[in-house]
Amino acid sequence: MTIPLPRPHGRPPAIRARLPRDLHPVAWWVWALGLAAAASFSTNPLTLLLIIAVAWLVVVARRPEHPWSRSFRIYLWMAAAVVAIRVGFRIVFPGTPTGQVLLPLPEVPLPGWMTGIQLLGPVTSDALVAGLYDGLRLAAIIVCVGAANALANPKRLLKSLPPALYEIGTALVVAVTIVPQLADSVRRVRAAQRLRGGAAGRVARLRRFLVPVLEDALERSLALAAGMDTRGYGRAPGESAAQRRVTGGLLLGALIGIAVGVYAVLDRTAPRYLALPMLVGGTALGVAGMWSAGRRVARTRYRPDRWRIPELLTAATGLVVAVATYRIGVGDLTLAHPALDVAPTMSLELLLALLLGLAPAVLTPPPARPWRSASRAHEADELEVAA
Repeated sequence: MTIPLPRPHGRPPAIRARLPRDLHPVAWWVWALGLAAAASFSTNPLTLLLIIAVAWLVVVARRPEHPWSRSFRIYLWMAAAVVAIRVGFRIVFPGTPTGQVLLPLPEVPLPGWMTGIQLLGPVTSDALVAGLYDGLRLAAIIVCVGAANALANPKRLLKSLPPALYEIGTALVVAVTIVPQLADSVRRVRAAQRLRGGAAGRVARLRRFLVPVLEDALERSLALAAGMDTRGYGRAPGESAAQRRVTGGLLLGALIGIAVGVYAVLDRTAPRYLALPMLVGGTALGVAGMWSAGRRVARTRYRPDRWRIPELLTAATGLVVAVATYRIGVGDLTLAHPALDVAPTMSLELLLALLLGLAPAVLTPPPARPWRSASRAHEADELEVAA
């Protein structure tokens, strides 16, 4: 007679860590904000292009199969448009001409009360390079935010916020998911138009395209508002007037203390007792106010997301990239902000620090796949819209 051995419960940690699952959304946002901070510290085009490439590669490797994950392409187009607009702004308002003249445009005379503003005129190489550098920096920040939107689940992000920030977090989640929802609406409407056919003119196609997209966005907004109202959003039953006054006083004192403390830290002529002590006191009042405000928000969380080793490594990677880029830029200003008439360079330390941002593409588990394939999901959506 063979006695079966008891099977071990669960899986080994190494195997469990590599199972397909969605990473904690806050970890993705910390990583993306770290890359965005690194982009804001530099105008070096090599650094900015490398940050864009790092964000793009991580999105390609770890993007889940959800509607909001298809919005990254829209952010790329927005980034390209920002660069083009910034360069065009330098052409229209060139400012003081420096460098080699590339396009000798005539200057438009302006009235005397607009002194200091130059409309058109000679387009120089320095003006175009400066516009390109500024546009690339803003484009890199946009791409990093788009990467966070494509990788993080907005509903799980709202669920992970502390109770005191629930109302503000809901507004922020609604704001940052406008572009992903718009991308999903565009895909659904395009699928329906391909199945139905119709007018071939550009104006007619544009009208048939924009109206359903706007209608779909309005219906989703109304559904969200109805769901929030049904669940009692924004209501605080059982809260007395004294509790509201205490919470408001704590938050107001925190705002004043932090504002005075930050000003005193930045201004060396201010008294030192207004610097760090006020900043610490304001932060303490802010924590107390958030705790008091969180007590009145009655909500439950089913299976809350937990931070594991991949989440910690992802968030730490973004912070390390931001700190390393800042320290390297402070030590070598010509590397972080190259001159307009000199070719930009890249150091080995900066290259390694930026390549560290690719770690989440390897250290994190693959994203969870839906129970049905993407092709079947697309077919079902197309048939639903066309019905």
